[in-house]
Amino acid sequence: SNMSAKVCIPGEKLCSAEDCIPGPGVYLRHGHIHSSLAGYVIRKTEGKELPMISVVRGTESQLLPDVGAIVTCKVTSINPRFAKVHILKVGSTSLKDHFRGTIRKEDVRATEKDKVEIYKSFRPGDIVLAKVMSLGNVESSYLLTTAENELGVVVAHSESGDPGAVMVPISWSEMQCPLTYAKEFRKVARVQAKHLEA
Repeated sequence: SNMSAKVCIPGEKLCSAEDCIPGPGVYLRHGHIHSSLAGYVIRKTEGKELPMISVVRGTESQLLPDVGAIVTCKVTSINPRFAKVHILKVGSTSLKDHFRGTIRKEDVRATEKDKVEIYKSFRPGDIVLAKVMSLGNVESSYLLTTAENELGVVVAHSESGDPGAVMVPISWSEMQCPLTYAKEFRKVARVQAKHLEA
């Protein structure tokens, strides 16, 4: 399993009270923090000196991408048949674990599916908005689609232009580096293209 959180049982000693602030699902005893329930140990550091340690039941810690959910993903690799991605968020909620997803050539766009070329749609490193078509699990990929106007690439860095520059959409199928004006093909999502003439 790729759970990043450690599993614990009730009464388990988690850490010294000097190392963490107790949060929900734990109790303090004799200078140590113990789990008060069976679940996953979550450590959160939010600008405080010490991380907060809490325990959540399995269902609460694991938000899973569901069919029909809109997910934000990062493209990890491409080949002529599909793009492989890591799912980073479901809706606006960031995931603790990376789930793998696949966008097949036929699911890139709604029209002219036979003319789709993956390398003109996505590049590794692109941030893409997609919709879950079918469920995977830790071992296998979720199948995703970008075949709606609102879905597709939302953030892309230029390969030929300045690598630090975020490209600007200039049409549904092209983005441009604002520094070098190099153009690259992408399956552009509408969210970002508000200033385009649709």
